[in-house]
Amino acid sequence: MHIAILTFDGFNELDSLIALGILNRVKRSDWRVSIASPSSRICSMNGVVLEAHVPLTEAAKADAVIVGSGSKTREVVADAGVMAQLRLDPSRQLIGAQCSGTLVLAKLGLLDGVSACTDLTTKPWVVEAGVDVLNQPFFANGNIATAGGCFASQYLATWIISRLVSTEEAASAMHYVAPVGEKDEYVSRAMRHIQAASA
Repeated sequence: MHIAILTFDGFNELDSLIALGILNRVKRSDWRVSIASPSSRICSMNGVVLEAHVPLTEAAKADAVIVGSGSKTREVVADAGVMAQLRLDPSRQLIGAQCSGTLVLAKLGLLDGVSACTDLTTKPWVVEAGVDVLNQPFFANGNIATAGGCFASQYLATWIISRLVSTEEAASAMHYVAPVGEKDEYVSRAMRHIQAASA
């Protein structure tokens, strides 16, 4: 299984790297998590430089994709060359978006008739794109899920593990990263969001 986290220049570290860390708690020989980007090096909104694992085009072949957030997302959706590389297909992929990544899904037409979550800054642009924005941290409809707020990236990662492996594995990954003394609370909350989405 390959999970691609789409990460663009100006990315939010919390969105991409929390998901990366949780997803990599799955220890299976066929499990691979990659930072996918249109360039080989990307710089975050706070000056952190990452080396991309794979080019953006690899996302089309991934089993699951998370579209990360960042300070330059409106530039991303305005770049026809970048958007043309995003050949995402919810009929064969799990597709998640974090905060302003929801705007990317909206512009790709993947949220037509589907409610979604995003952060408060991005909300007006997602609404303008014709999407009903929910006042909650996580929502899934079929193979598409969206999250709002940096720390909601944990729900996207948990959802993907639950869907691709098992709910037990998802709970175990969350248990590992949750704060000591609060592990049961964190796991319970994450699983509650995931189970509500699949109900």
